[in-house]
Amino acid sequence: MNPKPILIEVVSDAICPWCFVGKRRLERALASRPELAAKVEWRPFMLNPDMPPGGMDRATYMRLKFGGTERAQGVYQPIVDAGKQEGIAFAFDRIARTPATIDAHRLIRWARNGGLQDAVVEALFRRYFLEGEDIGRGEVLVAVAEAAGMDAALVGELLAKDADVELIRAEDRAARAVGISGVPCFVIDQRYAVPGAQDPEIIAQVLDLAAREARGEGESAAAPP
Repeated sequence: MNPKPILIEVVSDAICPWCFVGKRRLERALASRPELAAKVEWRPFMLNPDMPPGGMDRATYMRLKFGGTERAQGVYQPIVDAGKQEGIAFAFDRIARTPATIDAHRLIRWARNGGLQDAVVEALFRRYFLEGEDIGRGEVLVAVAEAAGMDAALVGELLAKDADVELIRAEDRAARAVGISGVPCFVIDQRYAVPGAQDPEIIAQVLDLAAREARGEGESAAAPP
C-alpha cells in the first residue's frame, strides 16, 4: 500500500520575495527526500489586505512602508543575496507598481483543482520579481492561467466577477487567527508549522518527523494511552 502523502500547505503571498526563496528551498528539501510522498498546496495570505484594487505606485509604496527607497535597499539586500543562492535574480528595479494580490490568490485557488498550482505560483513569482509585470492586472493573470493549461476564457470570466473573493479574505483571516503573521509559513500535515524561508535542511527535518509519525514511529504515536 502506498503511504498517504505528507500534506504541505504553503501560506504565502505572490508579492512576497521571501516566499519565492522559500519555494526554492522547499523544492530542495523535497529533492533531498525522493522517497517521500508529498502533496503541496498553496494557501493565501495578503501582506497588504487593504491595498486598493488597482495597486499602488511602487515609489509611493516604498515610501509608505519603509520610509523611502534608500531604507528599502537595506531591507531588500539580504533578499537579493538569498535569491542569488537559490538561482533567483531578483529585479526589484523593474517593478513599477505594487499590486493588490487578491485576484492572484483567486487564480492560485482555482489552479488547485487541475493540479496546476505550482505552475501558476511559479509564473506569478517570475513575472513579478524577474520581469516586473503587474500581477494585479486581469490580462496578466489570464495569460498566466493559459500558459499553465487552465481555461483562460473561464478564468477571465471569473476574475470579472467576485467569485471566491470573500473565501480568500476568510482564509487570510483564518491564517492570522492561528498566529501566522508573516510568510512564507509551511504547515506540514496540519501539525507542524515552519515559519519563514528556512534552510532546506530544516524543512527536511520536519518532513522526516511528519513521515515517522505517519508510519506510527513518532514519540506521540508510541506513547501509552
